[in-house]
Amino acid sequence: MEKWILKLPNVITIDGPVASGKSSVGLVLAKELGYIFLDTGIMYRAVTWAAIDQKIEISNEEAISNLAQQIDIEIKPPTKFDGRINDVFVDKVDVTWKLREPEVNENVSQVSRYPLVRKALTEQQREFGRMGKIVMAGRDIGTIVMPNAELKIFLKASIEERALRRYNEELKRGKQINIENVIRNVEMRDKIDSNREIAPLISAKDAVIIKTDGKDVLRVVDEILSILEN
Repeated sequence: MEKWILKLPNVITIDGPVASGKSSVGLVLAKELGYIFLDTGIMYRAVTWAAIDQKIEISNEEAISNLAQQIDIEIKPPTKFDGRINDVFVDKVDVTWKLREPEVNENVSQVSRYPLVRKALTEQQREFGRMGKIVMAGRDIGTIVMPNAELKIFLKASIEERALRRYNEELKRGKQINIENVIRNVEMRDKIDSNREIAPLISAKDAVIIKTDGKDVLRVVDEILSILEN
């Protein structure tokens, strides 16, 4: 590790579509480097969950935008060994696994399209980024949130591969789901994320693109570490 010290970037961004491996890769990479890890998608899920919990219509942009500016989202290191990457609290309530419920999956892309939601959460994400020594994962981190990051990674994988990953994740948590429904959800989220007017899902021009099909997390992390060595 010592030979990298002088070359290590202060901020590493990892972007990509749903289930491309951003969180898993980002977490392992951060641990390897001794960095903080932030999965920014959790924050959009938190707003979506809160809207559903408060019975706010997902189509009510004004109400959800106000909600995003009011709720208290806390992201902390995990305290339970149940597969979670972080503990996530909304207004002091642990909602870590509630953020992965099907209703949140189905609506988070819609919520993330709202400009004032993105504005509120982007400011919070930039505050994290200013701390330095951080790996930040999301869909617009290298393009919008931290455009001056020294190293930007964009992960890609086929829809089939990503849907299978999400399907297996749900099975491990004891959820009974249909793979076809998962594929449709992935396709829908890709379409919404890539075509929204505000901060669409695109690769930064200076990002390193890594295809993750057929690769485990450690192999992808090794590829990123190789970039840092060169």
